[in-house]
Amino acid sequence: MSELRFVRLGFGEDAVDYQVAWDKQREVHAARFADEIDDTCLLLEHPPVYTAGRRTAESERPLDGTPVVDVDRGGKITWHGPGQLVGYPIMKLPRPVDVVAHVRRLEDALILTAAEFGIETTRVEGRSGVWVLGDPRQETEQRPSLGGLSLDFDPRLHDEEFDARLNGPEYAPSNAGQRREDRKLAAIGIRVAKGVTMHGFSFNVNPDNAWFDRIIPCGIRDAGVTSLANELGRDISIAEVLPVVERRLREVLEGAELKPREIERPAEPASA
Repeated sequence: MSELRFVRLGFGEDAVDYQVAWDKQREVHAARFADEIDDTCLLLEHPPVYTAGRRTAESERPLDGTPVVDVDRGGKITWHGPGQLVGYPIMKLPRPVDVVAHVRRLEDALILTAAEFGIETTRVEGRSGVWVLGDPRQETEQRPSLGGLSLDFDPRLHDEEFDARLNGPEYAPSNAGQRREDRKLAAIGIRVAKGVTMHGFSFNVNPDNAWFDRIIPCGIRDAGVTSLANELGRDISIAEVLPVVERRLREVLEGAELKPREIERPAEPASA
């Protein structure tokens, strides 16, 4: 693959409006498709915004009518905002495109990043992104309580219509760590058009995770969200994390042996 270049678009007071960044993505995508530039990763912070991927259900959106930007990436609804490092790697992949392999490489880079700060993370089967694992779930085990309610059973596992947003902090995604549940540190949602990737990842460094409590993050009802700051128990800035993310992305993405997705051919019928 080509050398990966990084473009820091804006952080803090210079955080980039989501629509502005989306327009920039399309501009860079067109230039990469035409081979006018090398593979490029845009890095930035957004002002607070909810974005919904193509698979987002109506029931997963904010109940109070908070505006949501519908986008053309995969995945479901999420939040972007201050304290969250967002990366949009715009890269040309060999055809036929292996989308899953691209997602796995992004996960690898972020898992390595978290490890540098002493946080052990992993993948969860069937759920993209980077996760801090909670305690093993056992139906008979009494889960810890936040405010006196004993969670001796979890209605999220049995009631398809259960909505954590209507049941107070006990089930809030932002409190998953206190409940010792699986919690997502980084979300990934991408789109591939004309063999070139768009969108990417959001890495929770030190955001106010209560923003996630207004939605069903990524459509997942029985887990939550976390941040480096939550897991470390101390403050940490994007400025500390940014060079590590760049180094790990370069290491993983530039070092990858990109191969087109293998296409399984139907077996030849046995001759009589």
